[in-house]
Amino acid sequence: MNKDNTMNSGKQNQEKGLNPNEDSQVGAGGELHQIAGGDHPVLTTNQGIPISDNQNSLRANPVGPTLLEDFVLREKITHFDHERIPERIVHARGTGVHGFFELTESLKNYTTAKILTEVGERTPVFTRISTVAGGAGSIDTPRDVRGFAVKFYTKEGNWDLVGNNIPVFFIQDAIKFPDLVHAVKMEPDRAFPQAATAHDTFWDYISLTPESMHMVMWIMSDRTLPRSLRMIEGFGVHSFRLINEAGHSTFVKFHWRPKLGLQSTIWDEAVKISGADPDFHRRDMFEAITAGNFPEWEFAVQLFTQEEADRFPFDHLDPTKLIPEELVPLKVIGRMVLDRWPNNFFAETEQVAYCPGNIVPGIDFSNDPLLQGRLFSYIDTQLSRLGSPNFHQIPINAPKCPFGNHQRDGHMRMDQPVGRVAYEPNSLSGNSPRETPANGFHTAMVKETGDKSRIRSASFADHYSQARQFYLSQTALEQAHIASALVFELSKVEHVHIREAIVGHMRHVDEDLAQRVAAGLAFEKLPPKPVAAATVKEMKPSPALQIIGKMKDTLKGRAVGILIAEGSDGAVIKKINKAVTDAGATVKIIAPKVGGVKLDTGSMLEADGQLAGTPSVLFDAVAVILSDEGAKALSKESAAIDFVRDAFGHLKAIAVDKGGQALLRTANIPQDTGVVDANDKNAFITAAKTRQWGREKSVRTLS
Repeated sequence: MNKDNTMNSGKQNQEKGLNPNEDSQVGAGGELHQIAGGDHPVLTTNQGIPISDNQNSLRANPVGPTLLEDFVLREKITHFDHERIPERIVHARGTGVHGFFELTESLKNYTTAKILTEVGERTPVFTRISTVAGGAGSIDTPRDVRGFAVKFYTKEGNWDLVGNNIPVFFIQDAIKFPDLVHAVKMEPDRAFPQAATAHDTFWDYISLTPESMHMVMWIMSDRTLPRSLRMIEGFGVHSFRLINEAGHSTFVKFHWRPKLGLQSTIWDEAVKISGADPDFHRRDMFEAITAGNFPEWEFAVQLFTQEEADRFPFDHLDPTKLIPEELVPLKVIGRMVLDRWPNNFFAETEQVAYCPGNIVPGIDFSNDPLLQGRLFSYIDTQLSRLGSPNFHQIPINAPKCPFGNHQRDGHMRMDQPVGRVAYEPNSLSGNSPRETPANGFHTAMVKETGDKSRIRSASFADHYSQARQFYLSQTALEQAHIASALVFELSKVEHVHIREAIVGHMRHVDEDLAQRVAAGLAFEKLPPKPVAAATVKEMKPSPALQIIGKMKDTLKGRAVGILIAEGSDGAVIKKINKAVTDAGATVKIIAPKVGGVKLDTGSMLEADGQLAGTPSVLFDAVAVILSDEGAKALSKESAAIDFVRDAFGHLKAIAVDKGGQALLRTANIPQDTGVVDANDKNAFITAAKTRQWGREKSVRTLS
């Protein structure tokens, strides 16, 4: 057991009595409870039983497994799981794709799971990437976490690795999940905002939940504004266990790393994309696969023992914490390629049912309390959404290996079991399914002792150290983006005390960050810090947590738009088109009319998009190739002015010829290193591989 987890409950109860001010108190896990404003109704179960603790699940000991007898947890989550039908309560807006997983390095010393031991074996997968907060009809590009779920159809049954594009989460205990989602969803009295965190109920909840501060840093960063679903990382979030032939277990964290590298949009760009193409990410994935540009991710693991975990300056069972790559390096063991779009969106992407409890022999769970709750919640949700305990027989959910048991009947039963026997053990059938002690699933042999209670481990009490590490690990530009995002979000919050509370928390993360946000909100002075339940530690910055600092020097997977008009130079267009496609990007021709234009050679060039409906926000870089007459005509067209202004404002490379330069002058766009001569294809390709970050201070005010 982690020595940090052996602290007795006396210290925890002492922490629970901390009173930072007369309006609130801090719990053992650092959660703030409002006690001001007079008497409150008693919180009870649906049976009227008063609830003593609504923050912690019942577990065998402070870091032990969650107990099935916890009727408060079960009632709360069961009711929550059945609140919506048939749309998913969270992760409703998703894009699913078929593909395969290929193991490149065996983990035979750590696990018996064949999918992790048989090098070269290709296993079918179905991957669904989704937003969290919005409904099925919401936009693709809000500031939001992205779910990253992979169903492996292995030889030994289905393994569902259900995670996010962020390695940590908002809360430490599953019992708090219904409250988190209720807070982030549309406010119930007005049914807005949709797919947005910039409102009072979300930030009110966050202000009273210090454990969320690390996640807040991530969601306010560029990580939640991805350029493409093909350019995000994926994480299993929790610690799991691998079990080898000898029965020894090793802790593991799972990572997906995109071969195209990470790339994000900026906020103003994301907002405009949502208007130009609400399906931007889904369309991008569809077009890439249709063109044969199959997205690929490396699969990596972090492996560590209990003894190594005991030396970590945090508890790895706390889902609000990550393990820095500098502390436990990533080991790449495989790859995933997505290469086939679903035949029917509803039958596959909508009906796919992921459950973290779906694991195969050689893999097991940890005592992460959020994971423990998810093991119950997901299958309960699928019973509600898909209407039957037989949802596993829907083709997208069915294993591709043989499977059989004595479960029978039920709504929507797909197969037709035959024979007299539907129980085990039996002596009446020689071919009915039997248990297989040698090769069947075995749980890790872990000793659990202690007094069962509703108390959070003291090792979970540090809510600010990793939030601070994440912020200090970012480049200066990314830090500015985080500050600006906080100002934007909190400016949408009506209640001043909520804004003040969040800025108070930011003071534990970084005083400069708090000052920047406070200035952006026009505070005359900084609000006080809340009392921290644990000392904030100074952890070394981790460059692996950046996006800008580790962007790949590539144009692969990107898109370039070429704006043309009547009389444009066909030779220059051809030269740029070839250079861009040779660099691995796609090209789309944009013209005032979708039918295209007549070039200087007299030939017609068909357009891929009409100017008014295909703005520059849809591209990573643009070229503007215009004749004198074409430039003159477009100078009177607001869509053309917006096309180049937005490209410049969104820090994109712009290639221009003489006519294009004239349009830039009309739009009052200055020259910089990102505005290049269209005849210098190499300079354009180099500039197009990244954003022109040096331009940002000249085009917008950052907090």
